Amino acid sequence: MKLLQDYTSVVAPDDNGTFIAYVPAIPSCHAWGKTPDEAWRELACVFEMIQEEYEEEGRSLPSNVELIVA
Repeated sequence: MKLLQDYTSVVAPDDNGTFIAYVPAIPSCHAWGKTPDEAWRELACVFEMIQEEYEEEGRSLPSNVELIVA
């Protein structure tokens, strides 16, 4: 079983003063919060839900992707 820590995650400020967190390898894995920590905690919850969904469907989570910062 993969963990959120096995994936590259991004937490960044959003235009409206909040923060967005997402896992680039999993398109539907994203969350937001009022602080970076809140966004990260919400992302962890979303990741768990997605992981359960994949398991119920008999699918494996996608492989991690490497981000290249230009």
